[in-house]
Amino acid sequence: MKPRLLLTLFEDQAGGGRRERLCAALRQAVRSGQLRRDERLPSSRDLAQDLGLSRVTVEAAYARLETEGYLRRHVGQGSFVAIDMGPAADASARPARGATPRPATPRPAAGRWALEAAPGLSRRGQRMVATGGCAEPDRPRAFVAGSPDLQAFPQDLWRQLTQRRLRRDGAALMFYGDPQGLPELREAIARYLTQSRGVRCRAAQVLVLTSSQQALQLLSAVLLDEGDAVWMEDPGYAGARTAFAASGARLVDMALDDEGATLDAARPRPRLVYLTPSHQFPTGRALSLARRLAFIAEARSAGAWLIEDDYDSEFLYDQQPTPALQGLDEDGRVIYIGTFSKSLFPSVRLAYVVLPEPLVAPLVTARTIYDGHCSQPMQAVVADFIDQGHFAAHLRLMRQLYRSRRDALLQALHSHLPWAEPLDSRGGLQLAVRLPAGQERRLTRAAAQRGILTPTLSDLYHAGPGVEGWRLGFAALTPEALQQACRALEGLG
Repeated sequence: MKPRLLLTLFEDQAGGGRRERLCAALRQAVRSGQLRRDERLPSSRDLAQDLGLSRVTVEAAYARLETEGYLRRHVGQGSFVAIDMGPAADASARPARGATPRPATPRPAAGRWALEAAPGLSRRGQRMVATGGCAEPDRPRAFVAGSPDLQAFPQDLWRQLTQRRLRRDGAALMFYGDPQGLPELREAIARYLTQSRGVRCRAAQVLVLTSSQQALQLLSAVLLDEGDAVWMEDPGYAGARTAFAASGARLVDMALDDEGATLDAARPRPRLVYLTPSHQFPTGRALSLARRLAFIAEARSAGAWLIEDDYDSEFLYDQQPTPALQGLDEDGRVIYIGTFSKSLFPSVRLAYVVLPEPLVAPLVTARTIYDGHCSQPMQAVVADFIDQGHFAAHLRLMRQLYRSRRDALLQALHSHLPWAEPLDSRGGLQLAVRLPAGQERRLTRAAAQRGILTPTLSDLYHAGPGVEGWRLGFAALTPEALQQACRALEGLG
């Protein structure tokens, strides 16, 4: 495919980050027949140069399309179109192997790419596909952001708790579960949040879900109509932006200052406001008390809902975490989201939402339409893990471990990358750094060529060019690995 044609398709994509726009352009090229089965795509290096993107962005787009079934990739051979979707294509054709023997390519999960490429998608379906979806890293490496250290997790203890639960309640836990969540787990979550985060709730207000992303998608479906205004932090979490954009909401960006997200009387009145007030993603700032009260007042005046995404408040190292915004709410306007993916492990697939009482029944009913319930055995083991004190002990250990790794990264940056300026570093599993102006793309490309992934900051800004920088994940990396990775980047600046 000619680079100019792909550049045109890329530039025609509206909204989303660079990776999402490239994924959408490539999908469009395959679906329209402009890219045909077995056609070899440009190398990630060549395509990055042609489109003015980082190689990391192109690699991420290629990897996403491989998982969706559009591409197959073979080391030393390149990336190839795996399917025909154009008008002349045989609708029943499977991905071809070609004349040269190649590793077998698994068929995509049933209906996955077929659904995305099918004609007659709803407007919401088209918007969902256009966002490119959400992807998480499949393994920790330098400097993948947001990954916990799984080697430090007490697997033997977890195994014992699991075996004990299955011996006691195995048959009952294998049946359908309560769509709101296992009562024992909801009780444990409510106690934990009341004691540690200042959340005011009862177990009856807790809804257990598989992920915070599912929570955002469910809230979008139930609370938003097309065209409703959603206020979003800028920069902010791309997964939330994806969920709200897919619902047809009108996204209104909120710039940040030293007190966090700003208010502006000129903005359209919101239906929903999304905040990460305890540890703003990705800058690390905390929303000031005055600003918190002002947002609650705005929500009350506008009849809006506030979503408080408390994604990593367990991991603040230099001070106590700010109490939850929800604890200040006297009017029942705040919806609180938390997850066990970072505090336990990603594949636990458990998160929770604390809902204002009027929203509980509607959200639980809507949840039954989506997927019914979470894994019963997993919920039971997490409840035991919390109630028996193991969760609090694990968090104490992880805070100590991650703080030492945060410090190791700061030292490595000082020694090897003085041109990478750390921003707020008081907590979290990743550290944002500012890069010299105009250098983010070049430095990211150079880091990728040395085998180092450096997620960018500028992709998370939408109202303007924003800060050029990186989000460096450190929690899953040993001090030696952090030193080695920084040393590998030495001299790039």
